[in-house]
Amino acid sequence: MDAIDIVKVNYIKELLTKKTREDGREMLAMRPISVVHGPIEHAEGSAQADIGATRVLAGVKLMVEEPMKDTPLQGSLSVSAELLPLASADYETGPPSPESIEFARVVDRGIRAGECINLPELFIEEGKVWCVYVDLYVLNYDGNLFDAGSLAAMSALYKTRMPKYEDGKVIRAETAKQLKIDNVITSTTFAKIGNSILIDPTKNEQDATDARLTIATDDENIRAMQKGLSGSFSVKEVSELVEESFKKHKELKGYTTVD
Repeated sequence: MDAIDIVKVNYIKELLTKKTREDGREMLAMRPISVVHGPIEHAEGSAQADIGATRVLAGVKLMVEEPMKDTPLQGSLSVSAELLPLASADYETGPPSPESIEFARVVDRGIRAGECINLPELFIEEGKVWCVYVDLYVLNYDGNLFDAGSLAAMSALYKTRMPKYEDGKVIRAETAKQLKIDNVITSTTFAKIGNSILIDPTKNEQDATDARLTIATDDENIRAMQKGLSGSFSVKEVSELVEESFKKHKELKGYTTVD
């Protein structure tokens, strides 16, 4: 961390001692959110999710492939992420970074644990299944990738069209049906800085964070949780944040399922 970053971190911490955030939000208030459905013309499904200045693009592609050996009667889901250099000075070209791998896994885990896609229904015939690939691209980074990525991925899947499959060929120019979505999950990320806990941290706030907790929920259940960094949350704090996640889910779900 260079001198400028240290100054920013100290500034964030000083503000929080006064129960104030750099952008004036309350501790449990998220930044403005917007979702654009279908920005990628040739993808089976796509969406762009903005949370504040953080912008994530998701594209969905369906391929007919051999099933996994341990699940021969069902399709598969795969989420990958790319942190584009244009999104932040901290990102570089090259092999996947630990940050991009964690980002993809957190988004994947919420969707998978939420049973959002009925994978057995993607079975076509012996030796052939539909495989759902979700690619995440960070177009601009200002903190809280997990929530923006989950929102983009879930929104893209919700609008995904399945290509026609006939005589052993995928006909992408024709749509057979919508991809069936059985459940919708969203995630909310909390940062603990000193004794303060806040939602949807900006980049500066994330740089000052001691502990991070991302909670993926649907209407009734906790579907996944991801703890990050060396700090800790008390049992009471986790319980309170779970309740807050359920409250935020009602709002975030509306962006995913909008017609």
